Amino acid sequence: LGIGFGVDEVYDASYRRVAEVRAGNGYWADLHDVQITPQGSAFITAYTLVRADLSLAGGSREGSLQDALVQEVDVKTGLVMFEWHALGHVALSDSFAPLSRYASEPWDWFHLNSVSLGPRGDLLLSARNTWCVYDVSLANGGVLWRLGGKKSSFHMGSGTGTAWQHDARFQPDGTITIFDDGAAPKEHSQSRVIREQIDLARRSVRLVGRDVHTPSLLSGSQGNDQVLPNGDSFVGWGSEPYFTEYSPTGQVLFDALLPSPGQSYRAYKFPWNATPYYPPAITVKSAADGLVKVYASWNGATAVAKWRVLGGSDPAHLSSLLSAPKTGFETTISVKTNVGVFAVQALDASGEVLGSSAAAKPESGAQKTSPQANKPEPTGLY
Repeated sequence: LGIGFGVDEVYDASYRRVAEVRAGNGYWADLHDVQITPQGSAFITAYTLVRADLSLAGGSREGSLQDALVQEVDVKTGLVMFEWHALGHVALSDSFAPLSRYASEPWDWFHLNSVSLGPRGDLLLSARNTWCVYDVSLANGGVLWRLGGKKSSFHMGSGTGTAWQHDARFQPDGTITIFDDGAAPKEHSQSRVIREQIDLARRSVRLVGRDVHTPSLLSGSQGNDQVLPNGDSFVGWGSEPYFTEYSPTGQVLFDALLPSPGQSYRAYKFPWNATPYYPPAITVKSAADGLVKVYASWNGATAVAKWRVLGGSDPAHLSSLLSAPKTGFETTISVKTNVGVFAVQALDASGEVLGSSAAAKPESGAQKTSPQANKPEPTGLY
């Protein structure tokens, strides 16, 4: 439950797929994380099934488990540059996860859910089911230290312990941020975002920041904290369908709720400018009293300010009929005309043409409806 077997894809600002990142050595990329480096490589997560003696954990001598691994893959060539497995570096007894109810179901004892490249040739890995964050050497794969869990390398200051956590990240100031779910099953009264400072010399860690939601939320899975360039934190609350921006002092600057049954694995805030490689979409409907309704949209376009409606006797003979401001995802424009063919042009704020639709003839005046959104099915704990 809660893992994936697939391929990571990279898209540009025109929504064209420009690269594909596949796990090497016979594995499939997992859905939990992919981090692209400036050097053109990508750190990805993956899982593999391993036969194992689980009798010491109360399971079968002929049991199986999900081994978690991370690879660094050269995006251009697919070469595996680094590979690390949890099994062999972390003891099965460190897990807090109960054994699977069914003997045939592999034990998800580790559950790797985030990867963060460190400043000293190291890699920060979060394991949900050991309640621990691991710092791993890229030189030899050794575990340099453990933060939390059953065998923490540090004296854990007040409020620094986590349970079922996600999204552990190195920050430029040397601190570490973690989304501390605290459930499922329930261990904390509410989920929180924490920032911790590690003192390697004194082998101690202290809590230096904490954000919670009001009213309180308890996320059973997922969640993240994105530290923005200005110091704000943009938090996705995972299985609880909220996302919130906090100032460095903890003031709520923005809070939003996704409609049911929405949730977010992670939530991010970035500046984004894009012009799709595909053309704008148009639908034309005949209406009463000689009116024609033109519906214009361009999914993913960020710079559209106006729509220009073109009309004529055929696609080769179109002229401008009128322009109208963009009003949301789809703009409805009423035109009184008897021409037989229409098209739309997307205009930016200066009036430059960004893209043109194909020509379309009016359809019958039946009411236009939007497709219903597909409801996601539960897929386990991420």
